[in-house]
Amino acid sequence: MARVDTHSRVVAWLKVALPLAALAVLATLFLLADRIDPDDAIPYADVDVEDRARTPRMTAPTYAGLTSDGSALTLTADQARPATSATSAVALGMTLALDTPDGARTELVAASAVIDDPTRMLHLTGGVVATTSAGYQIVTDGVSANLDRSALESSGPVTATGPAGKITADHFSLRQADQGAGTYVLVFNGAVKLVYLPGGAASP
Repeated sequence: MARVDTHSRVVAWLKVALPLAALAVLATLFLLADRIDPDDAIPYADVDVEDRARTPRMTAPTYAGLTSDGSALTLTADQARPATSATSAVALGMTLALDTPDGARTELVAASAVIDDPTRMLHLTGGVVATTSAGYQIVTDGVSANLDRSALESSGPVTATGPAGKITADHFSLRQADQGAGTYVLVFNGAVKLVYLPGGAASP
């Protein structure tokens, strides 16, 4: 009888002691564990999802093709937004490379560009730097490029440096010399001023 009473007391004591011990272990784990700092959370890209949904865009788009007169045209950009019912297609960080059949190459870099699909024109804006394989570097505010044929024209005054020296003019254009001739000319017009520098001029 005494053995049964002792067993009952041990069981009753364990029912109280074991839960208390478990609580003590859990409390110790929480005290010893490192505190979680919300600032240490995994960094996610700072992207405005709603803005992306409203204005879809492409990253690093590239276009390559041939003009009607046989020039190779390549367009690259940092970012592009497609045309909508209210706006034209826009590109940021635009580079245009034009390789004409006579072996010359002209490369233009602009801050931004607008593509007018109905007229097949690309309007480079925000400051444009044009570099030609003939050794000219031209700086102007904007340039319009025809996407169907090899033709470039500035929208305002230009400053250029090249083998002959420094040139300022109201406009510049790059176009085919004669239809079917296969040669292309760089033309400066409107109050053209040339400062001749023997040995050429340094880049602006």
